[in-house]
Amino acid sequence: MIPVTLTSFDQKLGFPLTKQPITILQINLGKRCNLTCNHCHVEAGPKRTEELNHELTLELIELISRFPQIQTVDLTGGAPEMNYGFKPLVEAARSTGKQVIVRSNLTVYFVPGYQEIPEYCAHHQLRIIASLPCYLENNVEQMRGKGVYQDSIQAIQWLNRLGYGHTPELILDLVYNPSLPTTEKFNLPPEQSQLELAYKQYLKQQFDIDFNQLLTITNIPIGRTKFYLQHKKLENSYLEFLESNYNPNTITQLMCRNQLSIDYQGYIYDCDFNQMENLPARSASGKILTVSDLLAKNNLDLIETVQTASYCYGCTAGCGSSCGGALI
Repeated sequence: MIPVTLTSFDQKLGFPLTKQPITILQINLGKRCNLTCNHCHVEAGPKRTEELNHELTLELIELISRFPQIQTVDLTGGAPEMNYGFKPLVEAARSTGKQVIVRSNLTVYFVPGYQEIPEYCAHHQLRIIASLPCYLENNVEQMRGKGVYQDSIQAIQWLNRLGYGHTPELILDLVYNPSLPTTEKFNLPPEQSQLELAYKQYLKQQFDIDFNQLLTITNIPIGRTKFYLQHKKLENSYLEFLESNYNPNTITQLMCRNQLSIDYQGYIYDCDFNQMENLPARSASGKILTVSDLLAKNNLDLIETVQTASYCYGCTAGCGSSCGGALI
């Protein structure tokens, strides 16, 4: 339940949040993952079976190939590498000169059947954005499970040996998330460039690891994060904390404005968070949109206004937060 003291995001904004020309296609390939992280907004895990099918994969390949305005294809999950359609979508996007982002948990490289993924990513020059929510072992394992930290370190070292973090075409970025709160003493992510320096110094000294950028992402109160906050009776106060840190200067940079998020069934959303909260994007006439609609209309820009909700305060608090890290 949204607290009565919370201003609706639309009211706070004061004007419709309009869509810009689409340049990023973010595709959630499915919910299968080898981990069950306690902050996962997708609620992914080893027992989840939802994923793309063959017909939708072909539609997405057509979408990627038809529209040169798409500059980036952003593949996420679950563990995108484990879900149907991963390699065909990578190869369709790279064959048309688009950047491909793979959002990796790193530990998937050690799952039988996926050990060739690092070399595959390097061969196709994929940008890897990898979750490492802290540079300290205890904090990572509290969020992601025992053994995850050491596997992640070994995976980054593997990527470094392939040229990631060193070769300009092989970009490796890491993602920081704050620990989930236990009291009403909430925190936004620290200043991104300063935290990046701390990550780089520690990981280089301890493990001889290099990477390109650190991306700081606020915990958005949806999925397992929302369930956790509700269990701790902290959801309402966390939303109020986010609103109290609302920064209007973040609005022009919000990822939802130039991106489409697509789920494993082919429905369109303004962002991955709306996808997980089942808040679909709509055309100007109010129609819920699918990949088939975009192809039929031969147009990616059918959405006029972004669908918003109370958790949008997470993307607009402090320095802002997006799939690409801090906004300002």
